[in-house]
Amino acid sequence: MRRSNDSVSTDVRALKIGNKVRELRQKHQYTLQDVAAKTGLSKPFLSQIENDHVVPPVATLLKLAKAFSVGLAHFFQGEVDTEKKISVTRRTELVRMERRPHHRKGEVNYIYESLETKKPTKHMEPFLVEFPPQDTSDMVFVSHDGEEFLHLLEGTLEFRSIDRVEVLEAGDSIYFESDLNHSFRCLGEKSAKAVVVVWSR
Repeated sequence: MRRSNDSVSTDVRALKIGNKVRELRQKHQYTLQDVAAKTGLSKPFLSQIENDHVVPPVATLLKLAKAFSVGLAHFFQGEVDTEKKISVTRRTELVRMERRPHHRKGEVNYIYESLETKKPTKHMEPFLVEFPPQDTSDMVFVSHDGEEFLHLLEGTLEFRSIDRVEVLEAGDSIYFESDLNHSFRCLGEKSAKAVVVVWSR
């Protein structure tokens, strides 16, 4: 059963991603300008993240994780067992990261759930991603270190890089180096859903 927007917002707030970013920045004695220089993100955007005014997309969290030398799971987890060799995440433990109600042009338009939030040190980051329908003009291109794998579960999805366009149908997969500027958009009237695995160098 899908949870209401209110409960989703509560779940997202409970993660305290903005607070975690601020704590990491202060722990490293970085200024916002220092973090901006390390990540390529703007100071105003970083301030919005720290104050929980925006829900950061995966590419942004990957850049922050690298800047602070933590795993991506740091932003999704509570207390963890660092010696854990096996991690099980139950369906009831998943948290949907949705865009704010007043979505602004230039923000990535997708909804994602981290499928593994307990193991702090791992080489892969798995997500369940939902891509709402959108126009080509609304596509936002992102890049980050590493590689990315996407397996489409439902719908039709368009992948674009600077010099390539691929249309994926349910059951199709794509693997690419994610330092390429890339973007996805759903084709059709219903959202597309995919399992995405990101490996970050």
